[in-house]
Amino acid sequence: MAKVCWPYFDPEYENLSTRINPPRVSVDNTSCSDCTLVKVDSMNKHGILLEVVQILTDLDLIITKAYISSDGGWFMDIFHVTDQLGKKITDIKTIAYIEKALGPQGYNKDEAKAWPGKQIGVHSVGDHTVIELIGTDRPGFLSEISAVLANLHFNVFAAEVWTHNRRIACVLYVNDDTTNRAVDDPTRLSIMEEQLKNILGGCEDDEKAARMNFSMGFTHTDRRLHQMLFADRDYEGGGVATEADSPSFKPNITIERCEDKGYSVVGVRCKDRAKLLFDIVCTLTDMQYVVFHASISSDGPYATQEYYIRHMDGCILDSDGEKHRVIKCLEAAIRRRVSEGLSLELCAKDRVGLLSEVTRVLRENGLSVTRAGVTTKGEQAMNVFYVRDASGNPVDMKTIEALRKEIGHTMMLDVKKTPGGARQPESRGWAKSSFFFGNLLEKFLT
Repeated sequence: MAKVCWPYFDPEYENLSTRINPPRVSVDNTSCSDCTLVKVDSMNKHGILLEVVQILTDLDLIITKAYISSDGGWFMDIFHVTDQLGKKITDIKTIAYIEKALGPQGYNKDEAKAWPGKQIGVHSVGDHTVIELIGTDRPGFLSEISAVLANLHFNVFAAEVWTHNRRIACVLYVNDDTTNRAVDDPTRLSIMEEQLKNILGGCEDDEKAARMNFSMGFTHTDRRLHQMLFADRDYEGGGVATEADSPSFKPNITIERCEDKGYSVVGVRCKDRAKLLFDIVCTLTDMQYVVFHASISSDGPYATQEYYIRHMDGCILDSDGEKHRVIKCLEAAIRRRVSEGLSLELCAKDRVGLLSEVTRVLRENGLSVTRAGVTTKGEQAMNVFYVRDASGNPVDMKTIEALRKEIGHTMMLDVKKTPGGARQPESRGWAKSSFFFGNLLEKFLT
């Protein structure tokens, strides 16, 4: 048999252009009187816009305007950003981090692979095991999940929970309550998996299957939640009517054809809110569309965004069916993070079963969780819950007072009114949803 010889391919060749032309980043506080300009020039690659937006969003920065161009293999972005108070970015450590993260030595996804952690039938992230669940939402669902974990002596170190169109998606980081390490006992993991699947199976309808996975956890948590709900086709059908469905909030999304340049032009106008740009760019990227040009601006309470896109294969959106699907997917991406009603911020000393206790109290007081975030720093746990009455009515303040009496002696409780779609900061610490990125950022800033 003749021996087949293949030409040698240097694996470093793919990165040659980037090494010859490394990214250039500047943070400009002089050109504009009311905001900081972050300028990024770099070799273009699929997903680079999402990476940049993710970094700025995870720093809790407000992007008021942006101009994006990536034709000709080169990526050029200008972002107008402020802090949560609408002021320029003057903190030296934050500026240094932006320059480092977006520059030649920026955050490398391969760093995630270097985290220590055993893999025995499941994947672990550092000292944590990552669990992903998706199923049909119902009152008390999160309480049941957290109760199972508490009974099996798993501590929930961090978590994100989203609900949309009667579906619920969760990403939870757990560890062993005695070792504070990722769980590597296959028997315990098998029992946990069986019990969680029983809960998922107990709430399912005949239309969609519930799923549970042990994840590598390398994907930014917010992006992973978008991916899970997108794969679950949550953009189809209707759920319980909320403020996000009202005419005042409903996004106005259009798709037109730019004949002379061969682009599809996606226009979005809706109420502005935190992380809106991230959610839209994330969805377009995961649907395999490339953003060649874009213009983003905020006009009072509203945001106007325009994207010139093509599919990765170079095609534009020709069919009405494809256009309709993109519109529905973008509407879902915008609405997943909209939370009206009340937000409850609870701060307490971390312990096994804390999340189970809190969610049990919420359930017993007739409250339904529409979105939740859990973070732990040292011995302190911060739980944030967006809640509404289980019947869909506004939360009675008598219920809140009952909550204060029941849990006020063990933890701090802060209640905030959350108008749907309002631009307001996510709870501090929860906003840095990428597990690896959040740890790297914290390490750098402290």
